[in-house]
Amino acid sequence: MSSGNIALLGAIAGFTIYLGLPLGRLRTPTPRLRAGLNAVAIGILIFLVWDVLTHAWEPIDGALGEHAWGTVASGGFTLAAGLTIGLAGLVHYDGWIARRREAAARTTGPGAATTAELAPKTRSQAGSLALMIATGIGLHNFAEGLAIGNSAAQGELSLALLLIVGFGLHNATEGFGIVAPLAAEGERPSWLTLLWLGLIGGGPTFLGTLVGQHLVNDTLSIAFLGLAAGSILYVVIELLAVARKAGLKTLTTWCILLGLLLGFVTDAVVTAAGA
Repeated sequence: MSSGNIALLGAIAGFTIYLGLPLGRLRTPTPRLRAGLNAVAIGILIFLVWDVLTHAWEPIDGALGEHAWGTVASGGFTLAAGLTIGLAGLVHYDGWIARRREAAARTTGPGAATTAELAPKTRSQAGSLALMIATGIGLHNFAEGLAIGNSAAQGELSLALLLIVGFGLHNATEGFGIVAPLAAEGERPSWLTLLWLGLIGGGPTFLGTLVGQHLVNDTLSIAFLGLAAGSILYVVIELLAVARKAGLKTLTTWCILLGLLLGFVTDAVVTAAGA
């Protein structure tokens, strides 16, 4: 199979994320539906954190078994740095956005309407969360694309095809996770917004496939997986706060469980491939 065909299949695997995105266009979802969608997204994202960290730790664990301490140190530092930037970086970014909102609010008043109108419009909290989820999933999917490209570069085409099928199934559920905060708040995104969110979340699978066919590098993969895990963990914390505010504990518990099970089921093909 040519490298162009592998890249095309990698693109298909990434853009199955669009299968779940249209759920964000639901009109006036009920409070229970909003809470349920939010909780299922939490379950999917919790699975993703586990999945991402498992793949990031594999080369480090292998180096530990071989007593390759230099590889352990570089891989461990890369993973820790990625987690820190992905998690703490978003905390500080969110704080900066909140300060901008407060500053914009203080400027509104008598004679300040023109200034407020000219100021750049900031995203809603749900919109910012959706963007953060898409970014975190995009980093994760870039690492998945690297795995597809690496497998093809090493001549393991059957493994590469299994990874494409598995990641494609998995990405279909990730699209739902991206729009869950919008659905939970009753915000209806435009089709253009969904297009951009899908490109941010799914496009990196295609890019990773291209890069992975020419570059096999564990450190690069660990870096992107660490960034993805940190950013997704931050979003999980935020969505848990939304779930607590909804107050539907029983529904939330069952829907989180459903999301976790969806993650494992859609990852089954990848696991069977030995990835």
